[in-house]
Amino acid sequence: MKETIYNYNQLMLMLDEFLREPTLFWDEFYSDRDKPVPFFENAPDENLVAYLDEGLISKGKVLELGCGPGRNAIYLAEKGWEVDAVDLSETSLEWAKERAQEKKLHVKFIKENIFDLDVEKGTYDLVYDSGCFHHIAPHRRMCYINLIRKALKPERWFAITCFVKGGRFGGAEMTDWEVYREKSLKGGLGFTEETLKKIFHQFQPIQIRKMKETADSEPVFGIPDLLTALFRYKRSIS
Repeated sequence: MKETIYNYNQLMLMLDEFLREPTLFWDEFYSDRDKPVPFFENAPDENLVAYLDEGLISKGKVLELGCGPGRNAIYLAEKGWEVDAVDLSETSLEWAKERAQEKKLHVKFIKENIFDLDVEKGTYDLVYDSGCFHHIAPHRRMCYINLIRKALKPERWFAITCFVKGGRFGGAEMTDWEVYREKSLKGGLGFTEETLKKIFHQFQPIQIRKMKETADSEPVFGIPDLLTALFRYKRSIS
């Protein structure tokens, strides 16, 4: 039998298949819009609203990774941002498009795996991720970081909302090695402030904190089981 030598991209795809939930999983996940999933509510993340209200970020062009039903993309469009929002689930994007149309807002929704996304270097003022990163396996983290670095303009922002370790809705407390030994992300990995700083050490941390809990009557989404972080990309202009 002839031995096959795999290149880097082929090895990444092999590991993806080993661990990743298929697109069908996410289409089914978003198919029942009435199930009690907290982030199905059409309200933006409280931390994202705070970044704008407190002047930590300024209006521009944003790329949202794993936009789901579009609640954060729609909020940013309402605030005057130019928005590109990516998700691999056609079902979630159909829901997001309906929401945007109801408010007569323009958002460019893109059906794509983020690792197949072709972005022009230095295009975006903000890359925002609410709930995508904790579903990414360790072997893809460098690909994820490289995507962000390519997408961002110098001195602009990357913000993330992810599971805190041991949260109610996810946040598996396991090492990277255990992910592969158990062949599972256990519904989503959990992180701490220190691990986020280590993973994203090429970025300057501006603010890292738990998401604030908000009442149902408030027009923002907030549960304390998520960790939020805002970074600045310090790439020099060259």
